[in-house]
This record gives sequence, C-alpha cells and structure tokens, in this order.
Amino acid sequence: MVDSTYDVIIAGGGTAGCVLAGRLAAADPSLSILIIESGPTTRDDPLHTQPARYLHHLRPDSTTVKFNVGKESASLGGRAPIVPCGQCLGGGSSVNFTMYTRASASDYDDWATMYGNKGWSSAELLPLLRKCETYQIQPGKPTHGYSGPLKVSYGGFYAEVGQEFLNVAAQYDKRRGPTDDVNGLFDCNRYGVNRASPYSHYTRWIDNETGTRSDVPHNYIYPLLNSNTNLHIVTAHHVKKVLFRGDLATGVEYVPSSRSHTEAKGKVLTANARRLVVLSAGAFGSPAILERSGVGSSDLLKNFGINMLVDLPGVGQNYQDHQLILAPYIAAESMHTLDGIVENNEAEIEEWTKQWKANGTGLLATNGLEAGIKIRPSKADLDIIGDDFRKRWLDYYVPAPDKPVLWIAAMSLLTGDRSKAFGGKYYSIGWYLQHPTSIGYTHITSADDPESPLDFHPGYLDRRDMALHKWGYKRTREYARRLKSYRGEVAARHPAFSSASKVAVGARDGPVRVLAPDLEYSAEDEKALEDYIRQAVATAWHSLGTCAMKKREENGVVDSRLNVYGTRSLKVVDLSICPGNVAANTYSTAVLIGEKAALIVAQDLGIPMEDAVAPAFQAHL
Repeated sequence: MVDSTYDVIIAGGGTAGCVLAGRLAAADPSLSILIIESGPTTRDDPLHTQPARYLHHLRPDSTTVKFNVGKESASLGGRAPIVPCGQCLGGGSSVNFTMYTRASASDYDDWATMYGNKGWSSAELLPLLRKCETYQIQPGKPTHGYSGPLKVSYGGFYAEVGQEFLNVAAQYDKRRGPTDDVNGLFDCNRYGVNRASPYSHYTRWIDNETGTRSDVPHNYIYPLLNSNTNLHIVTAHHVKKVLFRGDLATGVEYVPSSRSHTEAKGKVLTANARRLVVLSAGAFGSPAILERSGVGSSDLLKNFGINMLVDLPGVGQNYQDHQLILAPYIAAESMHTLDGIVENNEAEIEEWTKQWKANGTGLLATNGLEAGIKIRPSKADLDIIGDDFRKRWLDYYVPAPDKPVLWIAAMSLLTGDRSKAFGGKYYSIGWYLQHPTSIGYTHITSADDPESPLDFHPGYLDRRDMALHKWGYKRTREYARRLKSYRGEVAARHPAFSSASKVAVGARDGPVRVLAPDLEYSAEDEKALEDYIRQAVATAWHSLGTCAMKKREENGVVDSRLNVYGTRSLKVVDLSICPGNVAANTYSTAVLIGEKAALIVAQDLGIPMEDAVAPAFQAHL
C-alpha cells in the first residue's frame, strides 16, 4: 500500500476497534478510516463463522492468534505461562469461545467511583450494552437489547452435560436456586435456567437463525465494505509506532508481518491522520506501540534508546486476567461432545456441516459450554476456603452482593493436551477467578521490532489466589462425579493423589449418589492439589488493564475520554483501558468499550451518532 492520508487511523483491528470503525463509518460515510491489523481477514471463513471450531485457533500452528510467553514463575513451579490473544480482523471476537457473559453492575460502577471515570457507571453504560445486541432468548428483559448487530441465543445444540449438571445442582445445592438470566447485571449466585424450556443452559454469541458466530467484523465491518469506499482495511501489517509533531499524533509507521510477507520484511510504510489516531491493539499490542513511540516509563525508554515524549510509568503495568483451570472427566459413550470436531475427525465434521448449512443447528452451532453459575461462597464454603481469603471477602465482596467469586461451567469436550486422551468422549468442569488479586505487566524488548517477544509476566498466583483455586477444584469435582455420564477422571490432568488416597483419581463405572458425602482431603492431598494448581492454572484469554483508565498520578495511561495523557489526537480503545477487572468473559466489555468510544469520538469530531447502526450480517452458507 502506498503512503496515504486518512481522517482516522485505527492501529489494530480487534473487537473494540472494529466496533468503533463500523459505528463511525455508518454515521458518516464521508469519513476516511484506515484499520491496520497484524493478522489475516476472517470473512466467510467457516473456521470463524462456525462456533464449534474455536479450538482450531489455539493450535500451535495457528495463524489467527499470537502466543505470548511469560517469564518462568516460582509461583507456577518454574513454569513459563503462555497467553494467546487474537491476531486477526475482529481480534478475540473472531476466535473466542462465543461465551455470552456480562460484568456485574458494580464492576462498572467501580470504574466510575473508585477510579474517577465520569460517564462509565453501569447506569450510563447499560444503554450501550442494549445497543450492541439482539437478545434472542426471551423478550422484554429490561437489561437486554433487541435490535443490535450482535445476536445472542442458546445456539443450535444442547449437549447432555448441561442438563446433567443442572439436575445435579438442583439436588446437591438447593440453597442457591435458579435464574432465567445469569447475565442480568445485578444478581449472581444462581444457576442459569431457561424457564420457557425443559432445557437450561448458558447463552452464547451465536445467531439462532443461522447458527453463526456473532463476531464483530461480520456484523459491524464487512456489511459496509461494498458501499463505503472510505473504509479501508489493511491486514497482515504491524503498527510500529505513532508519529508525532510535538505532542500531536499525526499518523503511524507500519510494517508487513513476516508471517504473511516474508519477502517484504523491514519495509516501513507511513499513514497520516488528519484528525485522530486510535490504538486498538489489545492489552499486549497497545502498550507496546506506545512504548516504541516514546510514551511510557522514562527508565524503560532510556534503556532502549527511545526518545521520551511522555513519561507514563503506567504503560504496560496493571496486567490482569482471569486465572482458569478446566478439569477433564471421562464421559459415557452416549454423550454428545465436541471431541471429534476438535480432533478434526473429517467424517464427523462433514456430518455436522450438512446440518449446519441446512438449518444452522447441530454441534457446529454450539460452543459446548452448556451450563454453570457465577458463584459466591456460603458461610460453610468460606470455612473451607480458609483465612487467606476472609479479609478479601469482607472488604471487597460483602459490600457488592452482585460480584461473584468464581465462574463455574460444564463443557462437552476436553481442552488442551489430548496426547493421552485421543479418541474418547470427555467433558470438563472448569472455573476461573472473577477478580484475582495477582497483577502482572507487559513491556517491549525492542525499540523498533513489533514482532519481538515481550517482557511479560502475568503474575498468576503471585498473591493470595491459591485458596480460591483449591475451592474451585473441590467444588467442581463434586459436581462432576455426580453427573449421570461420569466415568471417572482423566488422571493425567488431575492432581497426583496417592492411589491409596480417598480422593484418588481414575476411571470409574459410573457416578456417586447425588447426596453422597463430599470428598475429604488429607494434608498430603492438599499439597498434591496445590502442586497441581501451580502446573495447571492458565489464562482465560481475558487480558486487560495495561493502559489503564485511571488518574495519571495513580499510574493511569488514558483519561475517561480515552485520551493518552500528555498527547493530543491519540486515544486507546480496547480492553487495555480497563482500570479494574470484570466478572465475565471479556468480549461483552470489549464491545462496550468500542460502543462508548464511538460516542466519544463522534462527539469530538462533531458527527451525529444516535441512529448509527451497522447493517446485520447475512451469512453465506
């Protein structure tokens, strides 16, 4: 591409950036917009549009995600964690698990009150949460929308593990009870139930009519490209840095990706911005671009010989994630699972593809995440968790009854390493911490190479998060061993308990009684469990916080209008701006940030925005 000038340049074609671009382009078709994305396009690719194919993108040879390798960590037994992030047009929206979860209202209220961000309270953001979605589950829900570009449904298939999980929960945990909307913002600690149906399960970012993934590019971007000649997309190019005239952002330098353009490596291109530069490269990419541009910690910039434009020590700090473990179990052969699709079984994929093309249903129209709960501990649970968590509970969770402590879900597949479990049927019951206390960082290791590895430490288990993980394992195993289709644990993916232990793992003939006593763990078992957690805890693919929307004196990077401190005409629009964590998968929050940014930018540029709605995607089946 030749050097060019645009009104707005968006560095990174992730979820929030594509929402922003789509809304601006629909509101003012004369506005020239350039999106520069480091990964490939995704248009009409079944590996993206078919919801069940998401694990394909986590294969070691994936070209649609980037694998960020963390430092070896003593907290993880010397292990170096690997954290993928989306690297394709649409970012995480194009490769995620299509899990529809939304934050607690108090999470966003914290952004407004605790961090001083005017306009970011739950009451002010709720209209945007409605605006982005068409809720196909049930009419008349006050916190949901019914005319937005992204469809929300139960998907096109319901595997047995979901109903078995809920049947167990109804008897094993009568105290918590059901709800018909686990994502209503103001409540938690109940099991998701569809009262209009005998089936009860989690909602998904899947169009009920077509069975396709509700990603951002197919709903905000691609529908505009045939008619809007001012919306430009460049894929397979990395933004190297922002260009400045004084403190005014005037454009970007970008280079071809070596993954896609081996012959053009090193060729530097320039794009100029008349009005605005936006960084939307995610929790890893946006702080790295800032640092290569001279915006960051003065000490770090000096170490790499980068001329300092703005001393912002918060750039790359405040890294947060949801620490996840998915414990796998052997399933009865009669259970429907996604294992055959994950293993790329051609006959099974062909069979389900026919059904998906015919009516948008079947295993390809689901994500296998069938049922679960955003859970808070009871008094008895708190005694099990122990004193390490008690102060955190009293200070943080008790004042906010809408905040869950763990996310727990039943999945109809085995994730991760399948080398010792190939060819069978499996389910997993997993958990992640909704608000872990551990904090990390990510920084550049090169002044000018956007493909250089990052100096990255996610911080998993560095603080007092172990006790919650131990409770998560114990709690989820009690559900798992009561399911009708339970046939034991995948031993290689569970703690190395002694074979003589009361909690030993392995194959079984069937489940225990629902009202059987809970397992009792010895001191030796507790140690084995802690060792397992150090080896098993991993990313939930929910990286955020590294360009935090906080006061500058509190290590903030952007203000409440997303402006980078100390600069002009430069904003950050992605999950890196989150000042605190959210009790949910982060897709919803990324879309929300894009919608909020569209209003802010439109106001800055004098563009009316109220009726700007991108046309809906018509699936090409």
